Amino acid sequence: MQYIFCVTYFFKNKFTLLSIIIFLNLNLYSQTSEDNFIRGVDISFNNQIEDLGGTFKQNGVIKNVLDIFKDNGVNYVRLRLWHTPKDKYSGLAETIIFAKKIKSKGFKILLDIHYSDWWADPGQQNKPAAWANLNFTALKESVYTYTKFVHESMKKENVLPEMVQIGNEISGGMLWPDGKTWGVSDVNLGWKQFGELLKEGIRGTKDGANGSPLKIMIHTDKGGDNSTCIWYFDKLKSQGVEFDIIGLSFYPWWHGTFEQLKYNLNDLAIRYNKEIVVVETAYPWTTNWLNDGHGNVGVDYTKLIAGIPVSPEGQKNFLISLRKIINETPNKKGIGFFYWEPAYISVSPIGSAWEHLTTFSFTGEALNSLSAFNLNLTNIHEQRDLTSSKFYLLQNYPNPFNAETLIQYHLLISSHVSLKVYNLLGKEIVTLVDEEKEKGYYTVKLTSENFTSGIYFYKLTTNNFTEIKKLILLD
Repeated sequence: MQYIFCVTYFFKNKFTLLSIIIFLNLNLYSQTSEDNFIRGVDISFNNQIEDLGGTFKQNGVIKNVLDIFKDNGVNYVRLRLWHTPKDKYSGLAETIIFAKKIKSKGFKILLDIHYSDWWADPGQQNKPAAWANLNFTALKESVYTYTKFVHESMKKENVLPEMVQIGNEISGGMLWPDGKTWGVSDVNLGWKQFGELLKEGIRGTKDGANGSPLKIMIHTDKGGDNSTCIWYFDKLKSQGVEFDIIGLSFYPWWHGTFEQLKYNLNDLAIRYNKEIVVVETAYPWTTNWLNDGHGNVGVDYTKLIAGIPVSPEGQKNFLISLRKIINETPNKKGIGFFYWEPAYISVSPIGSAWEHLTTFSFTGEALNSLSAFNLNLTNIHEQRDLTSSKFYLLQNYPNPFNAETLIQYHLLISSHVSLKVYNLLGKEIVTLVDEEKEKGYYTVKLTSENFTSGIYFYKLTTNNFTEIKKLILLD
């Protein structure tokens, strides 16, 4: 249900008129159903681990790792794809073989195309060796042809993915240096070429799928960085890149707090009206390590979530809280998460750099944290709220503005709410809200024709929370 009312204010000192239309859209606070909520895992290392003798157990009984995940509520598997890897693993032929096993167990698939022979991430986006000397026109054609072939091949084997990433953590572009968006002599050209490469990957995906339904994801690593996400996705929008899903990485020691993640999810959902997936996440269950000749990924333990310890139970609580935050994203736009390599246990000779972040012990025994995948959403919402705040005030959008702007706030519990606008001298200009509100996500639309341009502040006050943000009005 949507309530709309209009309030008109006259300001005696300036004889100007400010018309404020307030939309309280109760449908904004809605949640994704249990059947559709993605509870995914990236287990791209699995075939290699099993080929080297690695085994997995639940309650002491050796089981197929896919069965363990299925029994614990996982419904989606993410697989990385490398163009020409140094061994067979994560190449197209091996990915299709694994995809057949995954599909036979009833999982859906997210295909993560790296457009590289090895890891692609914010620090490296190297072209496949086969494309190293191509000019830009030929590179675009190769992206299209390769992507189309990948999807044609998977469709022929009845393992077409339900979701596809065009690139992996492409925060700084892809296929460097042609599609690099920073540290180059012509950044504008880099963005233009990046956009063109993305479009060719998207076109190849759709042509290869040949009418079969699938969704396109663009993936950045900036889970808790709202301002960078806005800058990034505005750039893609200006390039005319069309996609379905925003993918974010969120490792708290790299990407911020739960509060920052929640703020970002809420803002992106309203701003771009696209579905959002936390497509990579993890949390440590131990500070110990194996002497397997391979160092572990560094974790800054001072930047973990307050109140969530390093333990299997802490790992479980992290996942419970993460699911809750995603599920409360406005307009049902938060559709799920993927845990990155929960089964990356150590086996000789490859070892593991992730053994402290898996959901299995050093001996391959399933940890209790896996049960967090299986909890239904009703139980999730009954869990203790581990986020640091019950209220969130988002930055108005657009800002600066010259005609209208949206002010959004989120209540996780019911409260009396006051939302007021002040000028630079601290004088109250208008009260937008002053009443009891149920928990939910609210949007206030402010229009200001003929209102004096300048800097203003808006202040949200609840029973135990106050926050002030700046807005700028331009003629």
